[in-house]
This record gives sequence, C-alpha cells and structure tokens, in this order.
Amino acid sequence: MRAALGLLVDRAGIQEQIYGRAGQATANFLNTPARFRSGNARWEHSVDRANQALENAGWKRGADGVRAREGKRLKLLFQTSINATRQKTQAIVKQAAARAGIEMELKSVVASVFFSSDPANPDTASHFYADLQMYAIFMGRPDPQRFMEQFTSWQIAQKDNKWALGNNTRWKSDEYDRLWKAAEREMEPVKRAALFIRMNDMVVREGVVIPIVWRNEATAVTHRLRGVEITPWGSNLWNLASWHRQA
Repeated sequence: MRAALGLLVDRAGIQEQIYGRAGQATANFLNTPARFRSGNARWEHSVDRANQALENAGWKRGADGVRAREGKRLKLLFQTSINATRQKTQAIVKQAAARAGIEMELKSVVASVFFSSDPANPDTASHFYADLQMYAIFMGRPDPQRFMEQFTSWQIAQKDNKWALGNNTRWKSDEYDRLWKAAEREMEPVKRAALFIRMNDMVVREGVVIPIVWRNEATAVTHRLRGVEITPWGSNLWNLASWHRQA
C-alpha cells in the first residue's frame, strides 16, 4: 500500500503546476546540507505500477471501480491545513488515486487548529486521525540531528504526553533509534553523514513519509543595502544591526 501511494504522487506535476521555482521535486526527506543528502532515493510517478502493486496485494476492483479486500473498501482520508497550495496538491493526488481504484476523502482543517498544540482537539496534526496528512517541515538549523529526531520512538506523540512530541506518524524502529543515537555520538564527519543518509533512506523506503517538494525561499533586498547576510537556517533579520544603505 505504501509503495503504491508513493507511485501515485506526481511530484513533477505538483512542482511545475503549483510551486514553480519555489520548489524542487525530491525523493528525499533530508535535502540539505548537501553532504547529508542521499543519492539512493528515487521517485517515480506511475499509476500503472501502483495498480499492479495493489493487485499483487490482493486489492481487487469492484463494480464501481473502487478496490476492496476481504470485504473492506479501499478508502483513505487525506488531511491538511486550509491553504490553496495544499488543496491543489490534494486534488492532484486524489485524481491519481482514483485511477488506481482508491477512494480518497479530502479534509481541510483551519491552520490555527491543524498546527495547534491543544491536546483536546482531534483535528491537530499531532493527533493524526487520518490515513495521510500533509504539511511543510522546516529544519531551522544547519545540523540535522534534531530534525531527524522526529522519527525516533521516544518522540511519538500520544495521549500520555498530551500529543506534544514530534513523531506524529507514530512509526517505531529500533534500527532507526540506534542510527540516530550513533549519529549523536559520531565525531567523524563522513561517517556521521552516512548515518543520516541511512536514516533518510529508511523513512523514505518504508513509506513513513512521501516527500513531494523541497521548498525554496525567495528573498530580495535593494542593491543599495549593504551588510545583509542571507541564511536558510533562521530569520534573515539576524544581523539587522549591520545593515546600512550605500551612500
């Protein structure tokens, strides 16, 4: 099922039709810095291959075109926040899913609710009461240690911790935990990068995440402004005190 879903996401179409130059189609979850980017992951959009994968898994089309197995229809709930870009992406995925015999219900939640930390609200991303959900994740720092912690077992969001931790997928892997802890201790740069590449490859290969686009940030300043140093790792205003206009 996860393999079929990955094949149904038309990354190239989404990038071209929705994001344009503001995004790059990618098969990786961890894309930057470059030394941590895996060269192993590949993405492919193929409804035919998705259909074959579902057939092989025993999901057969019914008279209405929707697949079923053991009396259960293949119906998925796909949720995200209310945002024109995300609703367009949802529509593209739903269209491809229909061609593969998957009935997909789309759900859009007000952003202030979806990204809320309210433990009592079932519509938050951390509750993840759906089959699929979509949102952007920003790394925020040049080292991926904390960024990749979101897939560790001790970060699983659940009732006991008031849904406050970062592993919304609730995926658990002893091997992933071991790799993350090894990277935390590893001092040799090449070996450490290899550990993060293996972590990326695990979550992509097992369908824990289906990366779509690596989003770019557009920033512009007047040519008369000096002292500006743009960084992707935080606010572009970090050295505001050094800004000055050319005389």
